[in-house]
Amino acid sequence: MQSDGGIRRGVLEAETAKAVRGMLRAQSLVPLAVEPVHGGGPAAPGTPRPGGRALGAAQLAVWTRQAAGLISSGLPLERALTALADEAEDDGQRGLFASLRAEVNGGASLARALSQHPREFPSVYVAVVEAGEQSGRLGQVLERLADDLDAVQALRSRLTAAALYPAIVTLVSVVIVMFLMAYVVPQVAGVFSGTRRALPVLTVAILAFSGFVRAYGWILLGASFALAMAARLALRHEAAREKFDAAVLGLPWLGRIARDYNAARFAGTLSLLTAAGVPILKALQAAAETLSNHAMRADARDAIVLVREGAPLASAMARKQRFPGMLGMFTRLGEQTGQLPLMLQRAATLLSAEVQRRAMAMATLLEPLLILAMGLVVMVIVLAVLLPIIQLSQWVK
Repeated sequence: MQSDGGIRRGVLEAETAKAVRGMLRAQSLVPLAVEPVHGGGPAAPGTPRPGGRALGAAQLAVWTRQAAGLISSGLPLERALTALADEAEDDGQRGLFASLRAEVNGGASLARALSQHPREFPSVYVAVVEAGEQSGRLGQVLERLADDLDAVQALRSRLTAAALYPAIVTLVSVVIVMFLMAYVVPQVAGVFSGTRRALPVLTVAILAFSGFVRAYGWILLGASFALAMAARLALRHEAAREKFDAAVLGLPWLGRIARDYNAARFAGTLSLLTAAGVPILKALQAAAETLSNHAMRADARDAIVLVREGAPLASAMARKQRFPGMLGMFTRLGEQTGQLPLMLQRAATLLSAEVQRRAMAMATLLEPLLILAMGLVVMVIVLAVLLPIIQLSQWVK
């Protein structure tokens, strides 16, 4: 609508409806309705599909660091987004960055534009960017955010590497044992089926187990799969998931790793948010959502209630026994010295180092134990096969 009340209709080319409204306002026009010319058609090339993600964890860290470098060098945000869109690796990323650029050109803040893509940019990420824009230190905040993303990715990679070898050894061991039980042992048993002499007890037991595997193996496999799916569905309920996660924290070795890992993520996120200037309650709520352990997440939410009522963060954390004492100690030091973000970051660094040390120690211990267990099982099967042969040779003599 024009300033004199007249109505104008036309077609404008833009990437989003919000960008069209911005273009109309720039011409002193009031947009009444904005509709796409091809509303039901297929998505344009380069537009990210709703079901997929354009940025992985590593790619998000790289993009954040690139954006931080461009903005810190004095490049306007719109030109920085244009450069990032031009350098995108695929059409999905190019469409995502073009959408961000269109939102910013339409007058939205970068945080508001990022919030339109929750699958690509978590709420913590958006909160940090919003704080950086409000403080006028967007480049520095993005650089710190990229460092945090790199640290998280490195920790996950080390934990995955530590668990990969034991998992492979376990899988290979199970496959070998099932193959011996299902195919090798029955063939050996056929050799002694014609003899009238009693077989050794170990051989009889192995043959019975082999027959059980052959008769009910697929049924057991199907039942195991059904049980796993039922457990997965049950864990979608918050109460069941919280009890399960609490039980995981009680395990002798794995529980300590899970507790320290979640505490490190919580402390690192809280340090990042408070350093960016996010209010403490909002920072605590965002940091609590990064906890993958639901029992610790419930404790964090209880601590938020205590902080909202006026309790210091350190005392609120100290009341929750699931969080490591180191985190409470550094939090108390940070509150006393006025350097809470720095102390939380130190706690996150120490906890991450402890997680890596324990994970590597557990992997180093599991490797020989798994190999020894596999060797013992194979030795029992070989003995069950050899004992009748030895017995038969002695009977012939």
